[in-house]
Amino acid sequence: MEKTFSFRPSNVCAREIKVTYETDTHVITNISFLGGCAGNTQGVARLSVGKTLEEVSSSLSGIKCPGSRTRNTSCPDQLSIAIQQEIGR
Repeated sequence: MEKTFSFRPSNVCAREIKVTYETDTHVITNISFLGGCAGNTQGVARLSVGKTLEEVSSSLSGIKCPGSRTRNTSCPDQLSIAIQQEIGR
């Protein structure tokens, strides 16, 4: 069974992140970003498909973007935060 959740990122160009994953295996089947740097967010999304929530979160956590409002986060980092919130539910 698949589950989709949405997340509103903070301090980055992207306005929304949607993640779909298999509930029994935590394997990601789709990610989409609304806004953000299209090439980068599409690349992150494609590279994440087929990996588990845990793998993607640990790989992307802490990535910083000089274009973010605080320079201490990024769209990939915000995806990691979204996944951590979902796992913690």
